Amino acid sequence: MLRSSRWATSLSSEELDRVCRETHERFVSTDDVFVRAGTAADFWVGVIEGMAKMSVSLPNGRQSTFTAVSAGGWFGEGTLMKSESWRYDAIAVRDSRLACMPRATFQRLLHSSLGFSHSVMALMNARLSQFIGLAVFDRLLSADTRVARCLASLFDSDLYPSTSSLVKLSQDEIGLLSAVSRQRANRALHALQDAGLLKIEFGGVTVLDVPGLWRFSGDAEARGAAKQRDASAP
Repeated sequence: MLRSSRWATSLSSEELDRVCRETHERFVSTDDVFVRAGTAADFWVGVIEGMAKMSVSLPNGRQSTFTAVSAGGWFGEGTLMKSESWRYDAIAVRDSRLACMPRATFQRLLHSSLGFSHSVMALMNARLSQFIGLAVFDRLLSADTRVARCLASLFDSDLYPSTSSLVKLSQDEIGLLSAVSRQRANRALHALQDAGLLKIEFGGVTVLDVPGLWRFSGDAEARGAAKQRDASAP
């Protein structure tokens, strides 16, 4: 997973070997909270297999999930760059294998490798665009269009480099990421299937038309930005 990451192409073979030695693997079970808000951020976290969600919880027990990271994705770079504590919980959506790169390794790469720095900047820019979209469109979109936008965003190669046409997410997980109930996600998926944009499968959905999902969500600008990033990727 480390050697196939986009940022790895900018490192020398010696430096990449050192990163592999310094990074360790961790297994977490479904619903394990492996990062807790307020604790020290000591690692940059990559998902080898599975999926993790980032959530914030209020004292009254209410919880809000604002993003998720699937296989091939990384998170925590902003927290490490600012030397902050975690500001959210990270929870395993399903049994997952994680790559944990120590803060010292991350900081060394950030200051010694221009290519690594550019990759981290591209990741942060993609995540900023995602969050701006969440803030704007989640207040305006219907449940159907929120689900369409959620699925389309999974094809941003900076955030989700290993996404295939078969998106292995349950309807519960799609609802979680779209901020709708499972029942409402089910109805939205059938509406998108009727529109010819996807096919509901056992254990996930096969996306047939990513640009069509963006058009359905009314966010052509985000679709264009994603295409430009993909076209300029090395």
